[in-house]
Amino acid sequence: MIQVGQYPAASHVLAHISDTHFLGGGRKLYGAVDTFGHLELALKQLERSIAQPQALVFTGDLADLGEPDAYERLKSIVEPAAARMNAQIIWVMGNHDERPEYSRILFGQESDAPQDRVYDLDGLRVVSFDTTVPGYHHGEVTDDQLDWLADVLSSPAPHGTIIAVHHPPIPTPMLEAMGMLELQHQERLADVVRGTDVRAILGGHLHYSTHSTFAGIPVSVASATCYTLDLSAEDRILSGVDFGQSINLVHVYEQQLVHSIVPVGDTTEVTGVPAAGWDQIAAMTPEQRQDVFSRKDSDFNRGEQS
Repeated sequence: MIQVGQYPAASHVLAHISDTHFLGGGRKLYGAVDTFGHLELALKQLERSIAQPQALVFTGDLADLGEPDAYERLKSIVEPAAARMNAQIIWVMGNHDERPEYSRILFGQESDAPQDRVYDLDGLRVVSFDTTVPGYHHGEVTDDQLDWLADVLSSPAPHGTIIAVHHPPIPTPMLEAMGMLELQHQERLADVVRGTDVRAILGGHLHYSTHSTFAGIPVSVASATCYTLDLSAEDRILSGVDFGQSINLVHVYEQQLVHSIVPVGDTTEVTGVPAAGWDQIAAMTPEQRQDVFSRKDSDFNRGEQS
């Protein structure tokens, strides 16, 4: 694809996916939510798009109850799709996951230790950082983990670092109940990442998309592919709905990152331009493109394009 704007192509593209909440045996979540079908549709949409991600980053709650079969089913869906897209899979622990099953099935080594790992994507460092507490749903990190992370970040990566966690270190003003399950002692993590090459923190856990900053670092929370939380529900502390699922795309540029929300689900196009039009656009000068596509009274903008 040709460059028509001021920015060259992104150096890296990541797909940020969260909260699949698979159950074993093919069971539907709460007896109603087709978590498998939702993720399959999300990956199908991603695969047909122009994104071409170098990695699929899953920010936790992969399995709802930590069942071995849930992880096996997740692998059976994700691994073939990732292979077709030539994308690295990056798993992150969530509070619904169980470390022994997670580590054994996804990494071939059973462990009950924190599941912290580092990935190098052509000079972009991605850190999968385990914020989970065995037996609980809130988040914490240990002194040893913070020391480990500080050591990792002591040497900058060529394209910087992205940290992927489950519990995002941000306020949740539209969902106060999540404050009971948030990452504890966040200032300790802030002291480690502040002033480093960390360019973004990716999170999940909330089941809705939101953005903030933490220690001067942008934070992007992906919604969920299982179910989402209705932030406008009346007289409810929490209201989970089988609606509005999405994934995020992260485009990495030299000076900035761009996070895009991609809704999951069948749609009806009401207006559009076919991809074949790129040949005509490529043949134009920048001045011609501005005249055709930007000028309000051009044939294109008056709906007379062929």
